[in-house]
Amino acid sequence: MKGLKKLYLFAFILGLIFLAACGDEEASGEDNGEFEEKDYPSTVTIGTASQGGTYYIWGGGLATLLENHLDVTSNVEVTGGPVHNIQLLDVDDVQLGMVTTGPLFEGYYNEGDWAEKEYDDIRVIFPMYDTPFHWWSSADSDVTSITEHEGERVGIGPSGGTPGTYNPLIYDALGIETGEQVAAGASDLASQMLDGQLDHIGFSAGMPIAAVTEVETQMDINIYGIDGEERETVKEALPYFEDFVIPAGTYDSLDSDEETIAQFNFGVVQKDANEEFVYDLVKAYHENIDQMISTHASAQESEDPETILRNEEYPMHPGAIRYYEEIGIELPEAVYPPEWE
Repeated sequence: MKGLKKLYLFAFILGLIFLAACGDEEASGEDNGEFEEKDYPSTVTIGTASQGGTYYIWGGGLATLLENHLDVTSNVEVTGGPVHNIQLLDVDDVQLGMVTTGPLFEGYYNEGDWAEKEYDDIRVIFPMYDTPFHWWSSADSDVTSITEHEGERVGIGPSGGTPGTYNPLIYDALGIETGEQVAAGASDLASQMLDGQLDHIGFSAGMPIAAVTEVETQMDINIYGIDGEERETVKEALPYFEDFVIPAGTYDSLDSDEETIAQFNFGVVQKDANEEFVYDLVKAYHENIDQMISTHASAQESEDPETILRNEEYPMHPGAIRYYEEIGIELPEAVYPPEWE
């Protein structure tokens, strides 16, 4: 009889342990069942840009965010940049991408030479940072202005990326006929400059750009932007550019503020992305923005969720809209997509 009582007691304790474990799992909301109910993707591919650029660093930060807070694994894909990301999103080769306002404008309205169609299924979900355009030359060249690139061999950034797409257009707007324009990623261009193959590089990314920091630790360079009449000429030809000031001290070689031009960046998905997934991603992004700032300092620009108001015309995903409305942000009417109910 005593043995039977002990058996009952043992079974009772096991039952309590099982119920407690189930309760903890339900309370935490971290069990796989919940994610299956929400129909989350099991994995996503994040479209970035070339290695050595800010997008690639951000891609790693977003991958960590997804795994830590949504239990979704990610692949960080090296791409040609924003133009390429828009194209890859359209064919579902990536599910989360990063774009600047120039390619977003050209793709959405089918205005760019690269756009074969209207990429009007793209949806904005969160703000990122400004991408200023700046140029640097070897100090030995004595070049301190883009106008001095006439006839010179210049690095313009990766083909399909923001600098690779818009540096040639900036030269055209200013009537500057350069020599060979070398299309390559930031790290590759930096290596060419250090090897003496390039004297001038133009690039755009969230600051500080790792490639610039790498170069200036090994050689003297001149860093410069664009201002005055030249800047107004570029903005008239390419209206998605805005004025921007690179603060002194951003790089060791920059002793004073530098006037230039910039485009803003947004995280984007396609309109058919799962609404609960997008909502939870945007929520996790803003509630853990310190994690992104620790990944790259440029994320400080989106510390305030109201930075999403930098988007005044491109449609947003309903999952993102729901989050911003819940925290009291009044979005422009133009960003509500046709599928919004």
